[in-house]
Amino acid sequence: MFRIKGNTFIPKIVILLALLMLAMGCTQQNAASTDTKETVTSDTAQTNKAITVAWLRDIGPLNPHVYYPSQLFAQSMLYEPLVSYKEGGQLKPYLAESWTISADGKEYTFKLRKDVKFSDGSSFNAFLVKKNFDAIMVNKSVHSWVGLVKVLKQTEAVDEHTFKITLTDPYYPTLQDLAIVRPFRFLAEAGFPDDGNTTKDIKKPIGTGPWLLADYKQDQYAVFTRNPNYWGEAPKIDKITVKIIPDGETRVLAFEKGELDLIFGEGAISMDAFQQLKASGKYETELSEPVGTRSLLLNTLNEKLADHRVRLALQHGFNKAAMVKGITGDVEEKADNILSKNYPYSNINAQPINYNIDKAKAYLEEAGWKLKAGQTVRERDGQRLELELMYDKGDLIQKTMAETIQSQWGEIGVKLNLSSVELAVIPKRLREGQFDIHFWFNYGVPYDPHSLINSVSEPNFGISEAHSRIPMKAELDQQIHAALASTDETKRQELYTSILKTLHEQSVILPISYIKQTVVYQKKIKNFKFPASRWDHPFDGITIKP
Repeated sequence: MFRIKGNTFIPKIVILLALLMLAMGCTQQNAASTDTKETVTSDTAQTNKAITVAWLRDIGPLNPHVYYPSQLFAQSMLYEPLVSYKEGGQLKPYLAESWTISADGKEYTFKLRKDVKFSDGSSFNAFLVKKNFDAIMVNKSVHSWVGLVKVLKQTEAVDEHTFKITLTDPYYPTLQDLAIVRPFRFLAEAGFPDDGNTTKDIKKPIGTGPWLLADYKQDQYAVFTRNPNYWGEAPKIDKITVKIIPDGETRVLAFEKGELDLIFGEGAISMDAFQQLKASGKYETELSEPVGTRSLLLNTLNEKLADHRVRLALQHGFNKAAMVKGITGDVEEKADNILSKNYPYSNINAQPINYNIDKAKAYLEEAGWKLKAGQTVRERDGQRLELELMYDKGDLIQKTMAETIQSQWGEIGVKLNLSSVELAVIPKRLREGQFDIHFWFNYGVPYDPHSLINSVSEPNFGISEAHSRIPMKAELDQQIHAALASTDETKRQELYTSILKTLHEQSVILPISYIKQTVVYQKKIKNFKFPASRWDHPFDGITIKP
C-alpha cells in the first residue's frame, strides 16, 4: 500500500494499472506518430509525381467551343475528339470506336465507345455529342474557318451510342476537322449554361480527358490533377501545375532555379536561351519535326501592298536565310514554300523567291516608288513608302525578327514601323483588316493543307481579306471549293498544285521559316514526346525518375 496526502492508501494494483495505461498511451502516441510519418511519406511520394511547367499567358475559361483566351494545350488536357490524329497522318478511333462513310461522301455514322465517362462521373453518349455539335453550330459564323462547319447540314443521335452527321456537299477533310483541338470536343451536361448556349460562357470545364482542373487563380496558376473516371490509360504523373509567367527571361531564370520542371511551346523562350540551356549539359532539350511555316501576311487592302511588284520587292528585300540562322541558330529552317513538302498535297516545285536586293529595288522603281537624293524612304505622288508590322507582344522570336526585317527593308527605302500587340487584340484587327503586315503561321497538322486554303477563301479571319485584291481571287475561290469537295484523289492533287502555286506567286503570304517546337526539361523527367498534332498537350507518357 502507498500513503498519499490525507493518510489515504492506494492499492498497488491501481498504481500498476495507471502505469500500464500510461505505457499504452505512449505506445498509441508513437503509433499515431508513425502513422503520421507514413501519411507524410505517402503525400510526399504523391507530390514527387507532380511537375510544374510555365506558360506565357492565362489558360482562359477552357470553354471547348470557343477560342482565345482559352489556351489550346489546356483545352486538349480536358476535352477529347471523336477521331485522333496520329503519327504519319493516320486518323484513328478515339471517342468514336469506328465510323462509316456513305458512297456519296455526305453521311458519316460514328459508333461511340460505351465505357467513357466525364470527369464528374456522368456518361458520355450520342445525345451529348449532338448537344455539343448543336451548341457549336449556334455560333456558326465564328467557326466557319473550319470547312466542316460550312457544309454541316444535320446532326442525329441515332441511339445512345450512334451519332450521325449529314453534309450538304462532300467534304474530304471531315475526319481531320473532327480531330482538331477546337471546337469539336465535348462538354459534360453539368458544364452547359442553363440556356445551352456556350457562345459566351460555360458553368464548369468538364470533359472526358485524362486531366481535370483542380485549382485556378487567374493570371497566376492552374493546377490539373488526374481524372479519376478516365476511360483510357491514366497519366503516369498525378499533378501538373502551370505557372503563368509572361516574361521569357523570367521563365528561364525560374527553370534554372529548379522552380520549373519543363518549358514548352513556340516562342516560350528565345532561341539563344534554348541553345545556352542545351550547351550547359544540365538539362534535357529536344526539337520537334517542322510543325508549321512562319510567314508574313501582306494585306492587299492597303493600296501600297495591292501592287504585286511591291510584294515581290519586299520578299526579295530581306535575307531570310541569314536572319533565320542568326536568330534561331538553325533551329528553324529557311522556308521557300508556304507549306513544307511533307504536308499532304504540298510537294510542289515552286520557284523560290530569294534574297536579291537589286531585284527588290528594281521592282520598287518600276512601281513608281523613287528614292530621292539625300532621303532614306521612297516616295510616290508625295506619299512615303511606310508600312506597319504587327506582331505578338509575347513572342520573343517575332520581336527579334521584326527588328531585323525593319533594318533590312530600310536598305531598299521602305520604312517599317513595328507595333507590338497583345494577342487578344490581334484576331479583331485581322478580321477588320486593320493591319498592313502581320506575322502569321499556318495551323499545322491535322489542319493543313485544307485549313490554309479554306482560310484564303473564307472571310472574317484576315487571310481572305489580305488576298482580296489579287486579280484571280474569284477563280482561286472556285478552285478551293472544288478541291475541298472532290472525291477524286488525282483531281484533288491537281487542284492543290494549282492553288498553292498561285498563292506562292502572288506573295501575299511570304514564307520565312519552318517552325519547330522546343522543349527544355529537368533530367528527372523521362519519356517526353511531342504530340503528333501540333496543338495537343505534350504530357502523355511523361514519368518522373525515382
